[in-house]
Amino acid sequence: MFNFFPIEGGLDNVKGFFSDGVSAGLKPNGANDVAFIYSDELCNVNGVFTTNTFQAAPIVHFQRYPQGFKTNFVLINSKNANAMTGEAGIRDIDSIFKSLRAKFPNIHNPIMSSTGVIGYRLKLDKITQAFEKFHLNRKNSDGAARAIMTTDRFKKELCLRVELEDGGVFHIGAICKGAGMINPAMATMLCFICTDAAIPNEDAKKALQRAVKYSFNAASVDGDTSTNDTVLLLSNKRSGVYQKEAFGEALNFLTRHLVLEIVRDGEGAKKLVAFEVRGALNEEEAQRAAKALSNSLLVKTALFGEDPNWGRIASTIGASKVTCKAEDLSIYYDEVLIYDKNNPELDSTTEAKATKVMQRDSFKICCDLGAGNSKFTAYGCDLGYDYVKINADYRT
Repeated sequence: MFNFFPIEGGLDNVKGFFSDGVSAGLKPNGANDVAFIYSDELCNVNGVFTTNTFQAAPIVHFQRYPQGFKTNFVLINSKNANAMTGEAGIRDIDSIFKSLRAKFPNIHNPIMSSTGVIGYRLKLDKITQAFEKFHLNRKNSDGAARAIMTTDRFKKELCLRVELEDGGVFHIGAICKGAGMINPAMATMLCFICTDAAIPNEDAKKALQRAVKYSFNAASVDGDTSTNDTVLLLSNKRSGVYQKEAFGEALNFLTRHLVLEIVRDGEGAKKLVAFEVRGALNEEEAQRAAKALSNSLLVKTALFGEDPNWGRIASTIGASKVTCKAEDLSIYYDEVLIYDKNNPELDSTTEAKATKVMQRDSFKICCDLGAGNSKFTAYGCDLGYDYVKINADYRT
């Protein structure tokens, strides 16, 4: 038996971890734009990264470390993705880390992560000068969470206290960012998860991959996959406590909460929608259909217009090439049956009920394919005018 519950303070609660955000002058008006996460003990680290062919320099740099390496420091900057900068971008990271270790000799195998505009070299002088503001004993998860934001409207952080039946306690916390370039192709954003659980590294690797599959890899804002998408899990084992099932459940809860916050914060989004596909022949087909729905521009614009046009849902499922016959399909908007073979046309009563569902800030569209017993849920949002405005002038 175990219990877990959210606690205030984000990463500040995780034993042995410290974090902060400072201004390096990358963002206007003195806003925080460089963050760090530090552990006073070396950590096992596992990562999941973007599937974009043009992986950004920080990801390439990470992958050049030997397999199984340990770290105690993550440096994150916003406003500049350091992507499509080639070997020069990787050398810039090495230069930054040389300055970092000169100031803090106790830092080992630092990791860098970046977010922002593609195609520009990092401003090395500004980032390295920001090190003068670093205090490695600082616990300021709020500042770190705000420093990594780009078009985000609000910070995203969460910490869970996990209590075991024998009285043992461990924590798992995270900060993340994401609002645009969100596509279910892993990992769709930046997320830094820290735990003091005494988790074996192989367990951490498997737990992270599973959690990502059903959270960050199941969300869509606009169908675009960034060059920088990163999820890192760092574990320093400071609590001396671990229970496999408890950790897995807590990690799943944490990542699902954060991905819903990302979709809710979709650039210009007003609605958060879960697309549940059930009755599929297998999970792969359920996943394919659910992600097709969360990615469809026609579906997203119907959500924006609060138009209960089930034809867009059915058409998208058919285009996904999953096993399903029209006479076996049924579609629900929350509890409202909007289509099955006995109800192919919307009557005024059903349309009014469905429209009322669509006027909510969040709801579920459920599609039963009638072909098997598998299911998968993807998460998406509407797409409106503000998305175009935000991305038309992103560089400014």
